Amino acid sequence: MQLETLRKDMVAAMKAKDKVTKEAVSSLIAAAKKVAIDEGCRDDIPEELVDRVILKELKTVKEQLDTCPENREDLRSEYQARYDVIAKYAPQQMSEEEIRGYLEDKFAEVLATKNKGQIMKAVMGDLKGKADGKLINKVVADICR
Repeated sequence: MQLETLRKDMVAAMKAKDKVTKEAVSSLIAAAKKVAIDEGCRDDIPEELVDRVILKELKTVKEQLDTCPENREDLRSEYQARYDVIAKYAPQQMSEEEIRGYLEDKFAEVLATKNKGQIMKAVMGDLKGKADGKLINKVVADICR
């Protein structure tokens, strides 16, 4: 995802007076800029960085949604709306079957060791941002059995 695309979508949301979308996209832009400054690439923000920030924000909103009390429907609906907006921008994640196939293709020799720690160490660098860490962990645990 390019930062410029997010900016255009934020302007469109502002014109449409869509407060939820505007705030969610605005927070994504701010978070991306902050990470870019921290990493020293303020002027030219790569798509990989923006995708990483979007996934982090999506995870944060998901945690807010999961920890929200059942009796607070107002907060729950606000978090859900925010989650839905951010999810539209999140890069496509690999499914469980895709992860299993990828691991069996690329990491067959490491999988043969049945050492979960060693497998995770080898795999996570390759799949970071492409698949959810918990799902990778589950697939590796199934393989190690």
